[in-house]
Amino acid sequence: MSFQAAEFFAELCLPFTESTVVGNTYYAIPAPGGPLRLSLSFTRTIHADTYGGLRAAVIHADRGEIDTVALSFLDHGTFHRRDEALNTLRGSSKYGTFDKYHRTDQPPWAGAVTIGLRDAIQRYTHVWFPGAWAASASSRAIASSARNTPHPPPAHGAGRTR
Repeated sequence: MSFQAAEFFAELCLPFTESTVVGNTYYAIPAPGGPLRLSLSFTRTIHADTYGGLRAAVIHADRGEIDTVALSFLDHGTFHRRDEALNTLRGSSKYGTFDKYHRTDQPPWAGAVTIGLRDAIQRYTHVWFPGAWAASASSRAIASSARNTPHPPPAHGAGRTR
């Protein structure tokens, strides 16, 4: 059963225009033209089909992986509100995690607050891709404002048409 990785990464609102999700991993080129890539994938826990955070990695086009960091959901408060609301006990296998089993009308990571996780990704990418976050965000804002031109409201005629 899919845990809708593309939707999770979209929820993070990462600013990198040159990016894609393949399977359960997000790939980006934060500094176009450079040899470094960013990879974000879900980290497993000791419990089957349960995920406890993201693994961020910097990959060099020729030399492979050159740095990695684990960003746990627990450390970044991703599921704090959900766990508090559900009275999930700290230290249980469900606390600060999500698994692949979920209601069909919700993603398995429903209730996630991704601000802390997004901030951690921003700090990490700033080390390896200085200025790329701001450059990507501003180019995305320009592109989106160019596409989202408001259309005039439709003119309503005096008579009805069938």
